[in-house]
Parts: sequence; C-alpha cells; structure tokens
Amino acid sequence: MRRLFPVTDQTPAPPRDPADRAWSLDELAEAYAYPSLGAGEHWLRANMVSTLDGAAQHDGRSQPISGETDMRIFGTLRALADVVVVGAETVRQEGYRPARARDAFAARREAAGQGPAPAIAVVTASLDLDFTLPLFTSPLVPTLVVTGAAAPADRVAEAVEAGAEVVVAGDGTGVDPARAVRELAGRGLRRQLTEGGPRLLGQFVAADALDELCLTISPMLTAGSAQRISGGPSVAVPHRLAPACVLEEAGFLFTSYRRI
Repeated sequence: MRRLFPVTDQTPAPPRDPADRAWSLDELAEAYAYPSLGAGEHWLRANMVSTLDGAAQHDGRSQPISGETDMRIFGTLRALADVVVVGAETVRQEGYRPARARDAFAARREAAGQGPAPAIAVVTASLDLDFTLPLFTSPLVPTLVVTGAAAPADRVAEAVEAGAEVVVAGDGTGVDPARAVRELAGRGLRRQLTEGGPRLLGQFVAADALDELCLTISPMLTAGSAQRISGGPSVAVPHRLAPACVLEEAGFLFTSYRRI
C-alpha cells in the first residue's frame, strides 16, 4: 500500500510492487484515527465501497466489489469506533453479526477508554428483525435498536427481552438521523461509524449529520441498476467535503473526505 495524499516527508516511496508491503494494522489505525474530540463533541464517519461506475453493491451485497485490503480497513475502522450504526435492511442482507474483540487493537481501545468491541446500533422503524440471531443474543456489548417513540410496542418488548437496548430517536415511528447521532453520543458513543446501507447514509447526508466519508473506489465495472452509496431525496445544495487521505493498493483507492 502507498499513500497518495497528503504527501509529506514521511510518505514512503512506492515499492517496485505495491503488493510487496502491506501496511500494519497500527499504520492503518494511525491513518484513520478519529480527530480529537472536545467535551460534548462527536464524529460520524461512513465507510462505503463503490465501483468505478457508481455501484455500491453487486447482487445486493457489497462483498463482491470489495477486496482483501478493503476488508482490513473495514476491520480497522470498526476497531476505532465506539459504535457501528447500520440500517435494518443492511443487517438482513449482509447477515450482520456482533463486533468482535481483536487483540491487535486491545491496547489502543483501552487507552482510549473504550470497551473491548464497538456496539452495533441498528436503525429501524418497524423493528422487523430476527431477535434470535447472535447479533442480539450474544454480543460482547449489548446491541442497540434505534427507533421512534411510536414503534410497535410488541416488537420493542421483544427486542428488550432478547437483550437489546432500545434508543428512542424520533417522535413518530421513524428515526430522526441527527437526533440518533446525538442520542448515541449522549450514551458516551461519540466515535461513530456508519456502514450504511445507502438509504441510511442518504438520511445522514440529508440531515447534514455526516462528518467524514471513507470511500473505497473499487477498480471494477458492473453496469446494471445497483444502488449508489447514498440514496433518497437530494439535498438543496450539495455538501462539499475536503480530501483528508488517499491510499492505493492493487488498483483500489482508499479515500477519506471530511466536512469543511
């Protein structure tokens, strides 16, 4: 892997074969470190992958357009976060499991005052979820279900019975994205990571709640009608972000853009 941006005196020269030198997990953790947060501050970043022609999925899943290094960065971003925020449809399609503790990040998480693994927070209006899955019955830290105040009472009770913690972040059945961010931060989950899917990311974008986008550009073309990384109604004025980091390996570009 090599760093394309920002270019500094410490930027390593590209090896003859970029595959000859894989970055260590510590190097990846430094490259993707959260900014320092003051009292009451929080930071929401998204991690998504897209093909060259804009597809966020192939056959309904992101894995076919990903790669080995992309998955290492995926794991690193999770290991740095307090909470992983994900939409219910993505939980169903991708077969989400609880985040696991990783020895390679244990000291770093302890120094940051974090638990052994990030919590998973599932955003859902209907609570149409299988609460017998390990995501709810056997996580290292309780899974959170983020929903509205008018969510179906029987489904809320079933979530609680399964061991999930219910977070109310909306006055009706739906979830207010900006309020969800604030509610999670109020629980001490200030370093936030969303893995989509596209509809949830679109809601965060529309609410101007997203601070950073970590986007992997996959050197693939799929055509078809797959979703973009962000869906839903367009914003009145496009949000402008500034590039923070660009890495490259095996034709994949690993980019990070932050709010200006």
